Formats: sequence, C-alpha cells, structure tokens
Amino acid sequence: MNQQKPPRGNNPLKNIAILSGIGLEMGLIIFLSAKGGIWLDEHYQTEKRIFTAIATIIGVAIAIYVVLLQLKRVKY
Repeated sequence: MNQQKPPRGNNPLKNIAILSGIGLEMGLIIFLSAKGGIWLDEHYQTEKRIFTAIATIIGVAIAIYVVLLQLKRVKY
C-alpha cells in the first residue's frame, strides 16, 4: 500500500522558539562587542573610547545580520 506523509505545515512552536531567542542573541552580541571595545580602550589607554564605539557599531551590525538570517527560517 502506498502511504503518503502528511504535508509539513507551519510549526508555531518552532517559530516561537526562533523568535524568542532573537532578543537574547542581539543583546549578547552587542554586550560582548562593547566589553571587547572597553577592554581594548583600557589596554591601549585611549581617552576618547574610540575602540568601544567602533566595536559596538560592529556588534550592532553583526546582530542585525544574525537576526535577518534567523527571520529567513521563520515560516508563516
């Protein structure tokens, strides 16, 4: 007998799990990049905190990129 598999539908629990981690991941990426910039500023003894600003901007860009990749996985 030929048994057909049911079509794969949207799994709302999977979507909720993906979306709930986005905020945490963004916050963690930005926090770690800012801490890295602070460490660089202290290591090189800069007065204007330029490494902190640059690292934070790079962290925000990476966080946005990661969020966009995860949003592609969400099926409506």
